[in-house]
Amino acid sequence: MQALGIYVHVPFCRRRCDYCAFATWSDRHHLWDRYMSACRRQIEGLTRWGRGPATSVFFGGGTPSLLPPELLLGVLGHIAATLGVAPGAEVTVECNPETVTAELLGRYRAGGVTRLSFGVQSTVPHVLSSLGREHDPGTVVRAAQLAGEAGFADAYNVDLIFGSAGESVADWEASLTGVLSLDPPPAHVSAYALTVEPGTPLAAHPNRYPDEDDQARKYVMAEDMLSSAGLKWYEISNWARAGAECAHNLLYWSQGEYLGVGCAAHSHLSMSPSTSRRWWNVRTPERFCRLLETGRQVEAAGETLGPAERAWEAMMLSLRTRQGVPAEALPGEVCEQGLAEVRAEPGGRRRAVLTPRGRLLANEVSLRVLVPG
Repeated sequence: MQALGIYVHVPFCRRRCDYCAFATWSDRHHLWDRYMSACRRQIEGLTRWGRGPATSVFFGGGTPSLLPPELLLGVLGHIAATLGVAPGAEVTVECNPETVTAELLGRYRAGGVTRLSFGVQSTVPHVLSSLGREHDPGTVVRAAQLAGEAGFADAYNVDLIFGSAGESVADWEASLTGVLSLDPPPAHVSAYALTVEPGTPLAAHPNRYPDEDDQARKYVMAEDMLSSAGLKWYEISNWARAGAECAHNLLYWSQGEYLGVGCAAHSHLSMSPSTSRRWWNVRTPERFCRLLETGRQVEAAGETLGPAERAWEAMMLSLRTRQGVPAEALPGEVCEQGLAEVRAEPGGRRRAVLTPRGRLLANEVSLRVLVPG
């Protein structure tokens, strides 16, 4: 079966974090019903691509768990009825810990959700405050307990952010210890370095910018602690127990096919064995709804990737993962400098895989990749 991901963007939040550049709004709750209805309309139009059933569905945002579960599950049901959802498909919902209740997770489980992703970011109160988060460490503990009770014990992710102003190395160690000691413990942890995005409130305060050396130390600490706990890295910012990797995100990193539903959502499909097309929807929820309600398309722009572009992108994406790149794609000095190591695979193939130090310098290493002509 050809893998196909469906991403549904839910652009609603209670409050917007000042580091966030995503297409999200905290003053559009009156659009919930109208927006999800528009999403169902868009899904019907996606049948023209002749793809399906979906092997993964991902509700991201924003905060999808803000919505009444019947709205979200209604869209999931519409995907199943229109495009199809494959048996055993991974169906993920992003949740903020403070929105999690036993009733909500029970509804998700009964409605076909198989995986949860908790936006924890930190388990240290003053760091959470600096990030603009609404929950406290106790809320995270409770969310994990409820996930286990609802049947998600082996199927929930935790997202963390490191490098915020005022976060010490000891604070970061406490956050890692906190998530690893959850009961049940997460099978997957994502740890992202805080980045300064243009146009965000954070960008206007240079005194709050993260320090690269500090972030490097914290990344190495994450690698050591998560690996010791049995979570192995499989993409620069992601660690998981064997078999708990996020199937949906793997599609992104392997140039797989996915269709984006909702405002600002991206899609990517193969057009031929050597070419593909990527496109994205209009950014605001009002415009998204209005276009679909008047029978118009919601695509804002797109691009076609030819053989050369696809080959280059495939190398850049694979370099970020534990699959690495063909050994001949990296000059020998990259391994000599301790940035990558060569591993033998069945069949005599050799792959160059980034070391932890190489992952810290992945952008620089990517400039040295030799893409086959």
